[in-house]
Amino acid sequence: HGAIWEWGALLKSTTETVLHISIFNSLLTAAHGLSDEQREFQKVAFDFAANEMAPYMAEWDHKEIFPVETMRKAAQLGFGGIYVQPEVGGSGLSRLDTSVIFEALSTGCVSTTAYISIHNMCAWMIDTFGNTEQREKYCPDLCSMEKFASYCLTEPGSGSDAASLLTTAQLKGDHYILNGSKAFISGGGDTDVYVVMCRTGGKGAKGISCLVVEKGTPGLSFGKKEKKVGWNSQPTRAVIFEDCAVPVANRLGEEGQGFTIAMKGLNGGRINIASCSLGAAHACVQLARDHLLVRKQFGETLSNNQYLQFRLAEMATKLVASRLLVREAATALQENRPDAVSLCSMAKLFVTDECFNICNQALQMHGGYGYLKDYAVQQFVRDIRVHQILEGTNEVMRMIISRSLLTES
Repeated sequence: HGAIWEWGALLKSTTETVLHISIFNSLLTAAHGLSDEQREFQKVAFDFAANEMAPYMAEWDHKEIFPVETMRKAAQLGFGGIYVQPEVGGSGLSRLDTSVIFEALSTGCVSTTAYISIHNMCAWMIDTFGNTEQREKYCPDLCSMEKFASYCLTEPGSGSDAASLLTTAQLKGDHYILNGSKAFISGGGDTDVYVVMCRTGGKGAKGISCLVVEKGTPGLSFGKKEKKVGWNSQPTRAVIFEDCAVPVANRLGEEGQGFTIAMKGLNGGRINIASCSLGAAHACVQLARDHLLVRKQFGETLSNNQYLQFRLAEMATKLVASRLLVREAATALQENRPDAVSLCSMAKLFVTDECFNICNQALQMHGGYGYLKDYAVQQFVRDIRVHQILEGTNEVMRMIISRSLLTES
């Protein structure tokens, strides 16, 4: 944790901005129940968000900049491989620590933090399911963010029905020959390592394997950069394989284990993306409160309007309730509890829905100003909307939860 503690030492001379944030955090109990060490991680992440991300959030969105150097600064604090093991360059922190960090970072820029969370998920998958050679080859550069990673599961014809994917990998000698394409890949074209789910066997989940494909491999290409409503600080492209030869040595785990690897990655990914939603909602409650305190209508500030007071109270309450659910799910996943998958799905479903509603209500409280790009609240609304779709749609989360309830003995 050395990098995080070193940065934390600088926080002893707390700036007015960080003090303002800490007071607000205490009101919403962002640090409630955390250990002293976790509170320190949180301070470091809030400070980084306030100083290195928030001032540039709008520019990254408008110009569609992938902020590589800023993310490498985050990696210097240990945020490139938060729950990767220390022996290969990771921070070795828990899922709860990770959630706390991603929530805090997202107050500075949701889109960038969401990509960092996907990158972390990929690094964890290699660390967890890779052999010693694979871990030592890929993880150090990923944890330092010298290299960046993308997760490749979704295809043009298989989104929610991921087990029906069609990208094939035929074994020829000591290589697999990949053919097919992946859609909506975060970082696609700009990243260096692609964790790819592909079909090495028959139909269904048991025929899927996981390969690590490096940028520059012959036969690997990319589609056009997609124009998106939000998440504009990370590029999104199709990833295309045309007789792309990948060494057998790049397979994670055994043949047929790919779908299990993908789903285990997504359990954590769902907590991560819910945590990013918490950060957006946290920032929007603060923005709404500040606006109510200064905006005047009918001769007095909006903060004197009881209806708006009650709505703000509801927003804060839903934020705190959402945070508690995410942290419970993170703890369950860390402890490998039987209810972990259901709790991760519940957290993703409930929190991404509720936090989007919080951000949307904050925009409404801003009135016409909230619809202007000069005001950050609209960007939080645009960036957070996709969280209800990716890492498994919220409709699929309902399927997972209900299936668990109906099959319990």
